[in-house]
Amino acid sequence: MSRAATSASDSDDGPALLNRQRRVRVPAAALRVFLAELREEAAGGRPFSLCLVSDAAMRRYNRDYRGHDCTTDVLSFAGESQEFAGDLLVSADTAQRQARLLHHSVETEIKVLALHGLLHLLGYGHERAGERGRMARAEKRWRRRFGLPGGLIERAESSPRMKTDGEKNFTRRH
Repeated sequence: MSRAATSASDSDDGPALLNRQRRVRVPAAALRVFLAELREEAAGGRPFSLCLVSDAAMRRYNRDYRGHDCTTDVLSFAGESQEFAGDLLVSADTAQRQARLLHHSVETEIKVLALHGLLHLLGYGHERAGERGRMARAEKRWRRRFGLPGGLIERAESSPRMKTDGEKNFTRRH
């Protein structure tokens, strides 16, 4: 991703929300309000962008940037400067499937994914021992603040029927 993605923002002050997919209807106005709150409160005012893509596009990004030839729900690309937190990619298709599985709206799922991705931009991780608890606590604190349901880390820990693979899909185990 590139810093150019931020040019699609409604204003210089608001987070960029780009919708590069056509299948899933998303409430752009409500998401922009949430992203502005997330920017001010969780990111300390640092701007970031959120781009909604299809599963096919997400699979290409995941393959090209992470070496995993599969789709995923959220990817984070850190900014190149201290002033810009970075770019988030969310698969709207995957968000819609996960929302149905979890019995909440696609808007809610995109918010959960945006928060998770933003925490990665802010330096949190869950791949190595010791990181997971720190990120889980931060995710839980911000989810409570924003009234969001269980996050990706909490989902993986709470249900043996569900799994996450880092930032890969949250899916039902077969």
